[in-house]
Amino acid sequence: MLGEDVDGADEPEAIPLHEADVPEMLELVRQTQPGPFLQRTIEMGDYIGIRREGRLVAMAGERLHFEGWTEISAVCTAPPYRGHGIASRLVGSLIAGIQHRSERAFLHVTTTNTNAIRLYEDLGFRIRRGFTISVLTTEPIADP
Repeated sequence: MLGEDVDGADEPEAIPLHEADVPEMLELVRQTQPGPFLQRTIEMGDYIGIRREGRLVAMAGERLHFEGWTEISAVCTAPPYRGHGIASRLVGSLIAGIQHRSERAFLHVTTTNTNAIRLYEDLGFRIRRGFTISVLTTEPIADP
């Protein structure tokens, strides 16, 4: 999906995530299955999150970078915190940074994740095209 008509906005509640946060990030990924995210994925770009009572409950980040483009990745919210606009605010914060660099945002989403597609369309993303993604790793990945 391409961010054709997106507007970014800083999110004051968002905090940067670092290597020390990876165990919590991996647990959130395990709970939500946003797509490929492994131990070292955080090295590919900046990730931000929101904590509640000290616990990481939502995150999103930047993964692939091409000239003029940045991929938004690993957007996920723990089930008890869904429906409160947290993912929208995190994506908006990432878009603000991407736009500040005069780049455009894009992302990937599985066709079966209709809630995410609806969220991204509401934020101004549009489906560009469908394709198959293969993940090659030496680490086991749970089936969705």
